[in-house]
Amino acid sequence: MKKYIYIITLISASLFITSCGSEDKKAVVDNTPAIKVTVSNITENSNNPFLSVSGKIQASNSADLSTRMMGFVTKVHVNVGDKVNKGQLLVSINNSDLEAKKAQVNAGIAQAQTAFNNAEKNYKRYKNLFASSSISKKEMEDMTVNFEMAKAGLETAKQMKNEINAQFTYSNITAPFSGVITSKNIDNGDMANPGMPLISLETPKDFEVIAMVPESEISKIKNGTEVNVLVKSINKTIKGKVSEVSSSAKNTGGQFLVKIDLEKTNASILSGMFSTVQFPVEKSASSSMVLIPVEALVKNGQLSGVYTVSQSNTALLRWLRLGRTYGNQVEVLSGLSASESYILSAEGKLYNGAKITIQ
Repeated sequence: MKKYIYIITLISASLFITSCGSEDKKAVVDNTPAIKVTVSNITENSNNPFLSVSGKIQASNSADLSTRMMGFVTKVHVNVGDKVNKGQLLVSINNSDLEAKKAQVNAGIAQAQTAFNNAEKNYKRYKNLFASSSISKKEMEDMTVNFEMAKAGLETAKQMKNEINAQFTYSNITAPFSGVITSKNIDNGDMANPGMPLISLETPKDFEVIAMVPESEISKIKNGTEVNVLVKSINKTIKGKVSEVSSSAKNTGGQFLVKIDLEKTNASILSGMFSTVQFPVEKSASSSMVLIPVEALVKNGQLSGVYTVSQSNTALLRWLRLGRTYGNQVEVLSGLSASESYILSAEGKLYNGAKITIQ
């Protein structure tokens, strides 16, 4: 009898554990709604329509103005954004020491001029005396030497004045060309030091792009090549033409500098804006590329990837190794093949294992 009771107790306990386990399983069922996604197939391109590289816009004509002298700034005559004309006074630097030197030089010139006038009179008189054989040849030679020394002394004094006048140009900074003030690095009362940028000036509405092209592609870039320049910040594409191709990458880390002149445009572009330069290259049918839109990429630090669809209809993050950018598409070197698809967009936040439903 006890044996039967023991068996019944074991069966009851096992039934209780089973029922508890089934309740636990019901508790972990995922009832979250599936995220609606749009899926796209891999684009395989065998044309290589263009080469895209990053570039930076700058004014074709710009200058950072500085001085060769040290002194206190007495007046800054312009502000950032002001339009100035060629030769217009921009910055005045205290030049009292130059004024003192100029006075000394003027006094030296007056003294040298007096000595020269006196030597010239004596030279002419001696010349007449020598013609009439009233003085010796040695006396005439000595007077000639005195005259030439006085003449050289006067010329030296005049050149010293030219030097002082040249230094005055560094105490009054003027605009080398007509343009717009883009930066002001000094104020009234500040100390100006030699070589320190004081004012930056550039010509408006006249821009160029500086781009760096890898050595594997530089042979395809020629002067006069027409290119498209995409300015991402304003979402505008501007036509340009290659005006300069560097023949050396010695000081640019293996990248060759290419300069592009932009066409005149009413677009609101400014110096310092980043851009994407699209160079046309020769088509090659022997190679193909796997391309995906840049908007489909998922970024995590230095890593880039896309979400793909697993066999159980969940999102699966796949890390990729990317190549060059072609407009709004990027080349996939590894991580995806031409036979696969990826999630282009989603109506919610995706994560690894998220339930999805394809629209």
